[in-house]
Amino acid sequence: MNGQLTPPSASGINGTSRTRKELLDITNRIHAAQNIKQILIDLKSGILNLFNANSITTYVVDKTRNEIYSMFLAGTQLKEIRLPINNRSIAGYVANTGTIINIENAYNLKELKSIEPELTFDDSWDKKSGFKTRQILAAPIYHSSQLMGVIQIINKKVGEGKFSEEEIALALEIAEVLGVAFYNQQRFVRHRKTRFDYLITHDLMKEEELESAWKEAREKKESMENFLMKKYKISKEDIGRAFEEFYNCRFIRYNEKIPIPGHLIKDLKKNYLRRELWVPLEKIGDKIHVIMDDPNNIIKKDTIETLLKTKQIIYDVALEEDIIKYINLFYNSPEDEHSFTEILGRMEGDDSAHEDEEGDEVVTESDSVIMQLVNKIINDAYNRRASDIHVEPNVDRKNVEIRFRIDGDCGLYQTVPFSYRAALISRIKIMSNLDITIKRLPQDGKIKFRRSTGEEIELRVATIPTQGGVEDVVMRILAKGETMPLEEMALSPRNYNELTNIISKPYGMILCVGPTGSGKTTTLHAALHHINRPDRKIWTAEDPVEITQYGLRQVQVHPKIGFDFAAAMRAFLRADPDIIMVGEMRDYETAKTGVEASLTGHLVFSTLHTNSAPETIVRLLDMGIDPLNFADALLGILAQRLVRTLCKKCKEQYHPTREEYDEISYSYNKEEFDKLNIPYNDDFKLYQPKGCDFCNNTGYRGRMSIHELLIGTEDIKRMVQKHETVEVLRDKAKSEGMTTLLQDGILKAIKGFTDFKQVRRVCIK
Repeated sequence: MNGQLTPPSASGINGTSRTRKELLDITNRIHAAQNIKQILIDLKSGILNLFNANSITTYVVDKTRNEIYSMFLAGTQLKEIRLPINNRSIAGYVANTGTIINIENAYNLKELKSIEPELTFDDSWDKKSGFKTRQILAAPIYHSSQLMGVIQIINKKVGEGKFSEEEIALALEIAEVLGVAFYNQQRFVRHRKTRFDYLITHDLMKEEELESAWKEAREKKESMENFLMKKYKISKEDIGRAFEEFYNCRFIRYNEKIPIPGHLIKDLKKNYLRRELWVPLEKIGDKIHVIMDDPNNIIKKDTIETLLKTKQIIYDVALEEDIIKYINLFYNSPEDEHSFTEILGRMEGDDSAHEDEEGDEVVTESDSVIMQLVNKIINDAYNRRASDIHVEPNVDRKNVEIRFRIDGDCGLYQTVPFSYRAALISRIKIMSNLDITIKRLPQDGKIKFRRSTGEEIELRVATIPTQGGVEDVVMRILAKGETMPLEEMALSPRNYNELTNIISKPYGMILCVGPTGSGKTTTLHAALHHINRPDRKIWTAEDPVEITQYGLRQVQVHPKIGFDFAAAMRAFLRADPDIIMVGEMRDYETAKTGVEASLTGHLVFSTLHTNSAPETIVRLLDMGIDPLNFADALLGILAQRLVRTLCKKCKEQYHPTREEYDEISYSYNKEEFDKLNIPYNDDFKLYQPKGCDFCNNTGYRGRMSIHELLIGTEDIKRMVQKHETVEVLRDKAKSEGMTTLLQDGILKAIKGFTDFKQVRRVCIK
């Protein structure tokens, strides 16, 4: 037969000789395909021609993930669509139950629920493409009672109602042909037995290229994975999928936020783990999670089970470089420091320790290991760009959790035994000059911490008694910062022009408002830097002085001795100022002094904890500030928030659904959004997080500010004098060009700097 295969019996089809010829032709082409990608992409139109239908999708089973997947071309780019094998989607239900589905109207919820109560139809593709799905015929693809995939045919070209019995029979015939072909492809993969077979079956490489790559990688003494990523531009995600398929386990990428598993690695040597390329990550229930370079290595697995003293181990695969990164993360530290693991080992192996009445081991705050532990926590927090350190003893779980806040999000860094809680807290108190005997009242202080590099950082410390007779500690890292230029503050053109205009005025009041940690001080220093010239005398009162700037005379206030913001401002007024910046208007006296200073020929900058620019006016008036004086003094109010920015290296562009577009439109204010002339069409794109090594697989890296700038125009001043409501002030400011925080955030999301989810997290209106 010249290599051609006869198709299965066509007893169920009363087709023409042309249909039989087409069926024979496509059967031979399916069996001649070199890989699965050819069947799913290149032969798609040939299979569809057998049916008098508009569209067809063929899915292949992925047993490792319990999913079915298909491929499609988006322009010239090959993409995957994946569905879990469950009863929620139509193709997933067919794969899960092995039954044939013949649906008359995919949008008929009653028809779907009559088949399966969980069944739903995802219409997002219809909305993106403008295609309207009606009839669906879906059949499982089997070979020798083994599920191989699903074939799904959509929309009859002629006639109403469901697909006919003849069309069902034809679908089953093609399913049988595909079952044999998929089985042979898998057998072919198993025959080759390399961990990169996925790259060939998915047409990411040719077999001869892979053979050549093995040789070149050996000659250059490079790992095969790195060589493929560098020369053939194979993504790390595709390498991971290849490993998952070959080893039948999960692929784990490096993530520096993972807590250090001190209790698992305390008896393991760093050099041994680096040489053997494995490391435990965490304990999940009774099972220990271990990553290694080769989960098929039985000898290595036996050694691991012996060292960890258990057979309850979950093995997953990771790249060699990522395993070494994890080992370095868990063990590495500067030469004059001990690693976290060594510290825990020393603490647990200290023979001099004794037990208290509760049976807990007693360690004192003067022990060298406790000192090293606290130093290690602070150094690691600083190295990871953390803004805050949270030390949280848990009475119920009998441990102490240490969490870092990075880019606004809290994440677990490490846990230490509960018995070290008192020594840990006391050591931090001693460093902060706090009273270690007071445990039932909150205290606050500061730490001046000198790192091994000679760099000095300052931490603001707060201790708070919590349930169970323990204390929490929160340390904010006040790293000495450089002044950011105003041009880099992510201000919109209107906000930048208006702000530079009002800060150039000879006198008046400018306020920057928002919650703690929203970047107010950074913005004020950027504004001062813009107008800082030798002919101007600038005084600042801050608590604490975080950013230093040449040309400014900066003062640290000390409220405990009576030198507060109000006292500092009174002193400044006797010291010939041109410009005054006061850290915060916490009370009536400071606010009153600030207004008076601005009316007597000084430019005054300050901050306030309010939610929006219009609310700030009402807050100050409610505080007792004279409306006439405040109206005369007001130049502008800048409200701001910080949002996480999408990682520049891995953010993905996508076409949002109509629902997403409508949500953004209504959130912005539909009438105002329509004026921006951003219609919903195929050109409307947004960006979403993906995750890569640069951003630790979070999809986000760094933060940027969103703003709301209210200018003290003549109309606004008249409204202030009348003590108008927040709503009236906001409407007037918007009519004069102000964009709200939410609107500014949405515009930055549309430009691809962040996403709408992050904007929604930090602002309401």
